[in-house]
Amino acid sequence: MLALAEAVGRGRVPGASVALVLSDHADAEGLRRAAERGIETLAVERAGRARAEHEREIISALEARRIELVCLAGFMRLLSPQFIAAFRGRILNIHPSLLPAFPGLDAQRQAIAHGVKVSGCTVHFVDETLDGGPIITQRVVAVREDDTPETLAARILLEEHRAYTEAVALVASGRYRVEGRRVLRADDDYSESSQNFV
Repeated sequence: MLALAEAVGRGRVPGASVALVLSDHADAEGLRRAAERGIETLAVERAGRARAEHEREIISALEARRIELVCLAGFMRLLSPQFIAAFRGRILNIHPSLLPAFPGLDAQRQAIAHGVKVSGCTVHFVDETLDGGPIITQRVVAVREDDTPETLAARILLEEHRAYTEAVALVASGRYRVEGRRVLRADDDYSESSQNFV
């Protein structure tokens, strides 16, 4: 969240602003850090509530603020078909693996256990499947022989910040199209503006 907010503040996502940081935990560190930067924050607690009720409140809050793009970060819960329908094609997620490999929890642990030589991160559109929506961008990170899930996660996180900014900039620009499960950049001059993300 902070990496995206800083990228927007530096003009790396032209025409975009971070309108709201929302969490399902009132004591989330991200809420405090967003508020310090003057970004509106909102906690919509989910503990003890039905999923449909919780999501209705979130949808209402996002619609009231005319949120155009929802960027998930650390939201460890599958969104319902109703939520996805309300923001179809406008929800992005970051995942710490090269999807479709190692979806779900503990992606770094899965990568090490499977003996892969490279892992990385993926930014994708969210659909009704688990980490299965169309892929916007990916970044590759080598898996070292002495890696632990924690050391691998730390290196992947650096690439996550770059990849998420790049993906949000592309989607916000509108210079892409989705063909099946593929997200393709438009053939115009987007490649020049994307140099800021290399």
